[in-house]
Amino acid sequence: MSNTPPPLLARTRRHFFADCGVGIGSAALATMLAKDGFAAPATAAKPLGLLKDFHHPPKAKAVIFLFMAGGPSQLEMFTPKAELNKLHGKPVPNSFIEGKRFAFLKGTPTLLGTKHTFAQYGKCGMHLSDLLPYHRDIVDDVCWVRGMKTDVFNHGPAKCFVNTGSPQFGRASMGSWVSYGIGSESKSLPGFVVLQSGPRGPRGGAALWSSGFLPSSHQGVPFLKGANPILDLKSPPGVSDQQQGEFVDAVKGLNTLRNQAVNDPEILTRIAAYETAYKMQAAAPELMDLTKEDKKTLELYGVEPGKPSFAANCLLARRLVERGVRFIQLYHTNWDHHGGPTENLQKHLPEICKEVDQPSAALVKDLKRLGMLDDTLVIWGGEFGRTPMGEPRESVGRDHHIDAYTMWMAGGGVKRGFIFGETDDIGYSVTKDEVHVHDFQATVLHLLGIDHLKLTFRFQGRDFRLTDIHGNVVKDLIA
Repeated sequence: MSNTPPPLLARTRRHFFADCGVGIGSAALATMLAKDGFAAPATAAKPLGLLKDFHHPPKAKAVIFLFMAGGPSQLEMFTPKAELNKLHGKPVPNSFIEGKRFAFLKGTPTLLGTKHTFAQYGKCGMHLSDLLPYHRDIVDDVCWVRGMKTDVFNHGPAKCFVNTGSPQFGRASMGSWVSYGIGSESKSLPGFVVLQSGPRGPRGGAALWSSGFLPSSHQGVPFLKGANPILDLKSPPGVSDQQQGEFVDAVKGLNTLRNQAVNDPEILTRIAAYETAYKMQAAAPELMDLTKEDKKTLELYGVEPGKPSFAANCLLARRLVERGVRFIQLYHTNWDHHGGPTENLQKHLPEICKEVDQPSAALVKDLKRLGMLDDTLVIWGGEFGRTPMGEPRESVGRDHHIDAYTMWMAGGGVKRGFIFGETDDIGYSVTKDEVHVHDFQATVLHLLGIDHLKLTFRFQGRDFRLTDIHGNVVKDLIA
């Protein structure tokens, strides 16, 4: 599948809206419908790029990507290394680091063991540390991918690589590709939603959920904290519902006349954006009202009503899937534990694990309870892992590591209680069943019924895809 919109028009509109913020007239609200013909030519009934049929029967209908921004330490949470603990304080063999580049480590660093205790849980025997007590309840519902590998060791480009398939900003994100390929089942909410928590936003910012060269109607919509998640969505004081409806009808009429004159598909995008924003004035506040959830559910996630948190975002993600949203991405910072005053392994790693452990496990349990886990793919992980070598700063931490780290997936057609991938005795390299970022991306698309080789978009003289010219579906992960 390939489509060729006017490149200059698409690029100009995207860059214009990128400067406009998130409002009724912005590209964020232009993404609201991925199903009702908003980006198609005037004679089409489906959005630009939408597959007439799935490439193959899908196993998942929605994705919730829990993105741990900063690089979680697999050595403190998922992969115990007795040999690394024995070699604590000794220099790493030159053969391991010869020709390798790290973000900060120089010279010959020393190996760093962990002080956390591990045990095996569930029928699958997955190792978990004492940092993740709630994860013990979901070990047999999760597919544990312990042989992840990426190419990029700095945060912004590495996050961009995981999300867009390229370390260079300007490419389309995974959620945008999914929206472009199969649209959304929601008629009153965006098809691709972004939720954020933690002390700051992720490095890379809006480029991580950008539509890139795809039509602006497919980029992610960041929801704000509170009852009004999108700026400028609420009507101004003194404007009644009737007046607002009349305004939307008038704008639609003017835009329709203009489209009849110039046949510009982006005009249809604007028409649908206004109409969807009008629908969202009722849908968005209702979505954000967690008081409608029972006390047992709030306690399951650890949600404190009225307090924004990762836990609240996990519950919102479930509510978004219930309302037909296709792709939801949660960013939580900060996992960058080098050993600085606010990012060390001793104090700050346990704190952030406590913030995400319970709600991450609760999301899996809640989806399973509601019968939604089978067709909802939940992903947990960051842009890379952490080195077996220590990085001494104010306290000791670990540098960025691209050659071996852990992610997990649950539901959506992946195997349950399955451990895939092995690393060497010190956790430096993958020794069995490596999964590269491009393989991970290809597998996610496959689970949604999309062949990553066939979902393409022609731009600047070549066909682009999420996995670029790489990637293989990891069939061993699929149930």
